[in-house]
Amino acid sequence: METQQKTEIYSPGLEGVIACKTRICQIDGQAGKLYYAGYPIEDLVHHSTFEEVSFLLWQQRLPRQDELEQLDKMFKETRSLPAEVLQFLELMPHTSHPMDALRTVASLLACFDTNLEKSPEANLQRAIFLTARFPTIVANFHRLRQNQKPIQPHPDLGLAANFLYMLLGKEPTADQARVMDAALILHADHEMNASTFAALVTASTLSDIYSAVASGIGALKGPLHGGANEAVLKMLLEIADPANVESYVEQALVKKTKIMGFGHRIYKSYDPRARIFKEYARRLSGRTKFSRFFKINEKLEEVMQAKKGQHGIFPNVDLYSGIVYHQLGIPADLFTPIFAIARVAGWTAHILEYWRDNRLFRPNALYEGPPPRPYVPIEQRR
Repeated sequence: METQQKTEIYSPGLEGVIACKTRICQIDGQAGKLYYAGYPIEDLVHHSTFEEVSFLLWQQRLPRQDELEQLDKMFKETRSLPAEVLQFLELMPHTSHPMDALRTVASLLACFDTNLEKSPEANLQRAIFLTARFPTIVANFHRLRQNQKPIQPHPDLGLAANFLYMLLGKEPTADQARVMDAALILHADHEMNASTFAALVTASTLSDIYSAVASGIGALKGPLHGGANEAVLKMLLEIADPANVESYVEQALVKKTKIMGFGHRIYKSYDPRARIFKEYARRLSGRTKFSRFFKINEKLEEVMQAKKGQHGIFPNVDLYSGIVYHQLGIPADLFTPIFAIARVAGWTAHILEYWRDNRLFRPNALYEGPPPRPYVPIEQRR
């Protein structure tokens, strides 16, 4: 009788491995298309709001008018932080990275959840509360580290506009609010990215939603994921002038240094989110002193397209998103927390979906160590 040999398949970074099924998000990397529950991202950015998109991710359908009004009401009623949490933020070292503050406070919020129910309905409510409170956490921490008093949420502003209001201390213009809202929509979900997978691994143990979201924040902090748009801005400051782009790219390619804002594991054509961010960056650049950043990026895109376009390396979402935030007056180290403000809707949507048919994540490892061997007493070792 022949013995069947088990075939081990090793995929570095789990590239190409299907980890779960989902109805939430679909990416066509070859065509450069992104869909939330079947709706093209372009349609959602131009016609929808972040509140509506959050509902779509959680329910996989667009809300009725009364449902959207109810969700908006819940967001507005729950976005203030408990007094004890605000006191904790005040005590945190103000030199902390905002992502560390966000991760810590997101975890702390679990201690103030007195609802012992673990039903899908209770967890959806927690998802709504977390999404409502993330902008408040980020805005309050930023003002505290600037020795400024936190601003209470505005009762009449939507999530995106209220975030800018609480962060910068004045109501944004309609155009600024719309750009911020579009940015949140563009970052709300992206299928099985590293932070979503990290959140699902934690959720698959049947841990709580706060722990799963904290795992997502930890993964998002890395410069190869959420921190990339902050790295793009640092790169632009280093390049300084469009005339320096060509030599910068040449040197980076020779040294095999990663050029931030280009290339994506999934997209083998232009990232659709990058196209949209580019237009917002173009629009804002004509009105601010930071227009040179846009010109540097355009030159970068031109040079990289000529050198790497044939290899499927195109601009990704990070190339222009940092410029947009910078032109809105947002500090660079808040770029990744803004990513989290948007992505918490996607994380929680995937967590809620995965829990409907949960299975503990437990992949194998391909062992490459020594074969079985006897233990050697310490006096006999050489």
